[in-house]
Amino acid sequence: MSVTSVAQAPAHADPHHLRAAEHPGPAPKRIVTGFGFWIFLLSDIVMFSCFFASFAVLSGGTAGGPGGAELFDIRNVAIETGLLLLSSFTCGMASIAADRHNALWFQVAMAVTGLLGAGFLLLEVREFVDLVGRGDGPSRSAFLSAFFTLVGCHGLHVAAGILWLLTMMAQVVAKGFRADIERRILCFALFWHALDIIWVAVFSVVYLLGSAT
Repeated sequence: MSVTSVAQAPAHADPHHLRAAEHPGPAPKRIVTGFGFWIFLLSDIVMFSCFFASFAVLSGGTAGGPGGAELFDIRNVAIETGLLLLSSFTCGMASIAADRHNALWFQVAMAVTGLLGAGFLLLEVREFVDLVGRGDGPSRSAFLSAFFTLVGCHGLHVAAGILWLLTMMAQVVAKGFRADIERRILCFALFWHALDIIWVAVFSVVYLLGSAT
């Protein structure tokens, strides 16, 4: 074949294939779903940012009552943090198992994630009950109102995540690793990891800085 024929070959290519190469088509549903869910998570992070700002403004409004140094048990909160961070690791293992369509390890990893999240919630509820029992509930001061709102909202998100986790486990048992189920597992993993990131901020800003003042 001559150099001239090689150079002229693209000119005889099918225009339809050329247009297909220029416009590969819509992105896969997995990418579109993940991108859309990130937008939801960003809106959730904006809400938590407002709670953090409110807490920063109201942290000094103790109304003559106790502050963070008198109320917070850092050892208990450190255990909560360890449980939630470990659950993020097991959630990642569940995602890997789902990508490989390994139902056994997916169920095991998700069950461990749910147990760790439940342990986190149990310690948080116990902390709230102890504070209210001592008369330091959300109506005691502006500081405590901001504290219960911020930490309680995060706890509600964790509780919703555990219900979502159980739903994913049941759907995999009933329907297997269908494409739509895998997309939901992806969204759940993003949600759970985002909660861990938010909790690190709560632990640092609310508990560590609050105990130092």
